[in-house]
Amino acid sequence: MPGLIPHSQAFNQTRQLYLATELAVAETHWSRLRGLLGTSDSDFRNGCGLWIRPCRGVHTLGMRFPIDVVYLDRSGTVVHIERDLRPWRFAPVRIQAASVLELPCHTVASTGTALGDRIEIRMKEYV
Repeated sequence: MPGLIPHSQAFNQTRQLYLATELAVAETHWSRLRGLLGTSDSDFRNGCGLWIRPCRGVHTLGMRFPIDVVYLDRSGTVVHIERDLRPWRFAPVRIQAASVLELPCHTVASTGTALGDRIEIRMKEYV
């Protein structure tokens, strides 16, 4: 993910598994605007993710691969899911969302992530 350094992890507390172990955070105007643009699907593989905050909806204009999108409210509860969002699409805006996780395609299905699941964003510990 060009320009973004993964320093967090997304952990599904409900299912007791990781959605992303290499999670970058986009929380400035420019990093949120850029998102995953310029990222190849080989750079955005299983275990990767982008947490965009604040965010209520995303698009995949200019992207070259599909993604899964998980919308979270302020407490980290999943309030909406978009599976397999193809390039050049707009995902719906969800007013109750405070942030969005962009994940490799099929992550939601492979982890069983569902509405109401509780997601914790964990800072990685460096030794």
